Amino acid sequence: MSKYLLEVGCEELPYKFINQAVEQLKTGFSKFLNENCIKFSDINVLATPRRLAVIIDGLAEKQDDETKVLRGPIKNVAYDENGNLTKAGEGFLRKNGVDSKDAYLEDNYLHAKVEIKGKETSTVLQENIPTLVLKLQGSHFMRWDNFDEKFQRPIRWIVSIMDNKEVPIEIINIKSGKVSRGHRFSKNQIVEINHPDEYVEKLRSANVIVDQAERKAEIVKQAKAEADKIGAVCRYSDDLLEEVTELCEWPVAVTCEFDEKYLTIPDEVTVTVMAVHQRYFALYKDGKLTNKFITITNYVGDEFENIKAGNLRVVGARLDDAVFFFNEDTRKPLADYVEGLKGMTFQKGMGTIYDKTQRIVELSKAIASDLGKSSETINRTALLCKADLCTSLVFEFTELQGYIGSDYARVSGEAPEVVEGIKEHYFPLNADSELAKGIEGQVVGIADKLDTVSAVFVEGKKPTGSSDPLGVRRAALGIIKTVIANDLKIDLNKMLEKTLELLPVKKDCIKDIQEFFTQRLIIFLNDQYKKDVLEACASSNPLSDLSDYVARVKVVSAMNSPELLESANRVIRILKTPVHAEVKKELFKDDSEGMLLDAMNKINENVDYETYLKELIDATPAISNFFDKVLVMDNDEQVKNNRLAMLTKLKEKFEKLCDFSKVQA
Repeated sequence: MSKYLLEVGCEELPYKFINQAVEQLKTGFSKFLNENCIKFSDINVLATPRRLAVIIDGLAEKQDDETKVLRGPIKNVAYDENGNLTKAGEGFLRKNGVDSKDAYLEDNYLHAKVEIKGKETSTVLQENIPTLVLKLQGSHFMRWDNFDEKFQRPIRWIVSIMDNKEVPIEIINIKSGKVSRGHRFSKNQIVEINHPDEYVEKLRSANVIVDQAERKAEIVKQAKAEADKIGAVCRYSDDLLEEVTELCEWPVAVTCEFDEKYLTIPDEVTVTVMAVHQRYFALYKDGKLTNKFITITNYVGDEFENIKAGNLRVVGARLDDAVFFFNEDTRKPLADYVEGLKGMTFQKGMGTIYDKTQRIVELSKAIASDLGKSSETINRTALLCKADLCTSLVFEFTELQGYIGSDYARVSGEAPEVVEGIKEHYFPLNADSELAKGIEGQVVGIADKLDTVSAVFVEGKKPTGSSDPLGVRRAALGIIKTVIANDLKIDLNKMLEKTLELLPVKKDCIKDIQEFFTQRLIIFLNDQYKKDVLEACASSNPLSDLSDYVARVKVVSAMNSPELLESANRVIRILKTPVHAEVKKELFKDDSEGMLLDAMNKINENVDYETYLKELIDATPAISNFFDKVLVMDNDEQVKNNRLAMLTKLKEKFEKLCDFSKVQA
């Protein structure tokens, strides 16, 4: 077994492309090797901003030999009336290099068996690697010099080695060799690779950590060590860590600081400036933001004063802007910005952000009324929730919408509940983020998201596999999570109707929206419960009470009664058309009918679902006895309809829990 290394060296790659390239290369090489019958044990793809490397382990030295049976023309085309090969038959054999004596007829067609000798793996790689590399996809690919081919950035060197032998390839105008490049600031600029096993360590000696997982772990380790030196805690998002990892080859953590005067502006602003615009890690002491931060440099050396000064100069300028915007914005109260929303379009046909705000206010009132909550702070939150979109600070740092509004509301003297509600109405910000804790944020957030989802559907722009206008999937999931987590008794069907009434464009699409919400609900709970149970319980209008739906799902998921399932499905199979009529005891012909009616009457619908399920299970012997003793489709029309009426009522009792026909045994 052999080991193969391919390294494609480039000018600095965009960090967003690197992870895409890693996945594409791993998938592409795996598919290529399998399709070409070349055995291998593992493919590892390593990447830095200046290189993409593929290491294939346990690689067979040649393709497996293969025997193929080829089918040619039909008999009367392949042979003439004298049994001699026609030109068509001879052409088929000649094309495939088969002698006439090796040809045979089968199923009335000319066949030939062809032995295909496997090629050397190095030859197959040599023939196909340039295509595999140039098949990579991503945004902003470029051409350079006078070449027609595109790649993410100009290619500068290539290493292609199987064991200790070079596998010569050429991509665009670059021919491969055994020489790689070290870090731009390393003393070892030229790195000769004689075997794939040397690759990682030789590059490390040239100040390149080529394994992105190792690089990430090193960044985390160094950042913690730097924070520990001053007794602080380092905070950063997974996205920021990923980005920093793909921006360096030799990470070195450096602690810097800025003037304490910048701590007077909201923490979210300072952290956003550092993280989003400068890719710094914020440092906290006792839960409070400090004026120190960590920057991860792509640096070889031990002189950091210039690095610290340069970072301080840049972050200082950004924070000066933030301080200026903050001071200018807070010259007037947040409420004064609401009027400015009239000049901001929400989406075509759906009015301005001001119009959306008014709809949020009305919808929030309706939700608060249904919940029996005082609406004063909820109404105020709804009115001010989008006001910060008109401020200079949010215009500069869009990702801070809500956080800025919350701080400006505090400065303006708004009630604490309103201050929190403005921030929380955007929650959850993503799949893993926190939910709104206060009722103001919960209600206004639900109203805002309902308006957004409904507006998109009314415009005919419902999400598809590749398109999600205004993030409606995230919005729907946010509503679902907020309602379930806080056990809010909200009839979403009713609120959707109210939302559609408030929109300026009228369109009957409520069923589409309800189906969309139901599917998001099932997807959300699919990690915890079986899909068949989720779909079965969703047959009974889940949006009217999400907590009720979850309670039914829990009970049905824990059910262990094949007898009940069989009884319910038997009722469903027989009852093709419901018969809604009173059950008349005088039409009973068998004791089993009375026993079934008594068992049905004992089922109390005003109990918890666990008790209700037990009552249904208790009724199964009477159901089985009924089916054993009587023929439902009696010749007497009155008797038949009476029995169908009883089964209709029984089916309704089953449906209170779920549609048992969708539950798998």
